Amino acid sequence: MEAMNDDLAALGARIDRTNELLERMLAEVAKTPSTHAIFVDAGYLYAAAGRLVAGTEDRRAFDLDAEGLIEALIDKARTIFADSRLLRVYWYDGARRRIHTAEQQIIAELPDVKVRLGNLNANNQQKGVDSLIRSDLESLARHRAISDAALLGGDEDLVSAVEAAQGYGARVHLWGIEAPEGRNQAEPLLWEVDSQRTFELDFFKPYVSRRTAAAYDSGTGSRPGREDVRFVGAQIAAKWLASRGREALVELLPGHPYLPGSVDQDLLVEAESLLQYSLRGQADLRRALRDGFWEHLRAQY
Repeated sequence: MEAMNDDLAALGARIDRTNELLERMLAEVAKTPSTHAIFVDAGYLYAAAGRLVAGTEDRRAFDLDAEGLIEALIDKARTIFADSRLLRVYWYDGARRRIHTAEQQIIAELPDVKVRLGNLNANNQQKGVDSLIRSDLESLARHRAISDAALLGGDEDLVSAVEAAQGYGARVHLWGIEAPEGRNQAEPLLWEVDSQRTFELDFFKPYVSRRTAAAYDSGTGSRPGREDVRFVGAQIAAKWLASRGREALVELLPGHPYLPGSVDQDLLVEAESLLQYSLRGQADLRRALRDGFWEHLRAQY
């Protein structure tokens, strides 16, 4: 009997230790901030945004300011997932022999952006992109690297990617682009996701422009240098700070290097007016503009 009591006491002690470890683990999990990632199917993005804004799906017919749009998507996610931090943006596109184009190289150099390339066949159709999305979604969810995934896409083949991520406890939120008529996202995909959100024309207008029409008549048409654009960014920052004050600056600084969508668009419009030159589709100049804006503001803090 005494031996049995000793065994029971030992078992009780082990159970208490196990419970204590579980409580510690749960406490650590509770402290861990939620994390989200944005997954962009660039083929869907170019086709849907191009048709919506420029009236064509032909990439050669319009410019897409990918850097500005990515910042706008990050800003939107920050609002939607208010208590969560961004892991990164995954940008999926196709390329011949999976060799980056000049535009894809610029996107790959952006902070918090990972470019993943599938192949392009003879008909310029993407191959292997859906499997890349599934692999990343499943892996990140399995390792608890993300709690929420914002998926900008529309292909029915993405259903398996959604199911894989959900199987490991991640929530998948489908983001779409307004269609001029009908739908541009597969119904089975809409059925599987945890939530849906559609971005309308006004959201994409600042980032898509037809190549056949000049946004501004710049006289000589000469392209401004990066330092000129950076200086304009600093000028606008000084004006912004004078009108908004230091309280607005304190609110803005934690978002560095990203600007809220409304601030970024005001910056773009005012800079184009001062330069008399369109910065749409000019990723390097847009970056110089934001650099000048941020450098002035951070120097004043």
